[in-house]
Amino acid sequence: MEVVIVPDAAAGGELIAEAMAQLLRRKPDALLGVATGSTPLPVYQALTTKVRSGAVDTSRARIAQLDEYVGLPAEHPESYRSVLRREVLEPLGIGMDAFLGPDGTAPDVQAACEAYDRALTEAGGVDLQLLGIGTDGHIGFNEPCSSLASRTRIKTLTEQTRVDNARFFDGDIEQVPHHVITQGIGTILEARHLVLLATGEGKADAVAATVEGPVAAVCPASALQLHPHATVVVDEAAASKLKLADYFRHTYANKPDWQGI
Repeated sequence: MEVVIVPDAAAGGELIAEAMAQLLRRKPDALLGVATGSTPLPVYQALTTKVRSGAVDTSRARIAQLDEYVGLPAEHPESYRSVLRREVLEPLGIGMDAFLGPDGTAPDVQAACEAYDRALTEAGGVDLQLLGIGTDGHIGFNEPCSSLASRTRIKTLTEQTRVDNARFFDGDIEQVPHHVITQGIGTILEARHLVLLATGEGKADAVAATVEGPVAAVCPASALQLHPHATVVVDEAAASKLKLADYFRHTYANKPDWQGI
């Protein structure tokens, strides 16, 4: 696992956006796995700037969804399909025909989960999966004690996660669904490159457990230690609990420029 410590969220966004741009230059039809929430916004903004300047072409790029609420209509403004359309697809000029996501309104949710897993495989797999991390170490909606071999499935949200997400529903927790479809940890680990972005002091404990703690289901993100190409990008605040922070700074400062992340 490579850990890159950046000055702030904007620097992290630029670094990851450039990695995505380099991937798209090598493979124009790359499948990019994207996450929702406030943390990845600097990535999408930086990539959009590159597209508008002509530095990268996203016309053949494909987008894959990490998770979705169960029972929330696709046209609801806070369904993750709607959020990604606003924050990723439209700014990058990518149509919905290049979008893969689970059906959160399917009458048979388990079948929808299995269908999405198959769709990712049939699409050739995710080339780069962008991840955020919860304060409890969750990735996607794989809450603590999720199986590290789990596939795309339905999950029940913890009360804390519903409280955290209430800000997107006018502060009303009663509007936040109790269930979601999420790529499982096993599914996530099949992406060719995993990039986790974390910013802010509130994520420091989770980052330390992910990077320096044992691989354990209590911190789902620690499964990234098992991946052959995982990159953790953190700002100074999120890196504040890392015991090996100086080592991570040294290794990144001295890696070859051609290597990227």
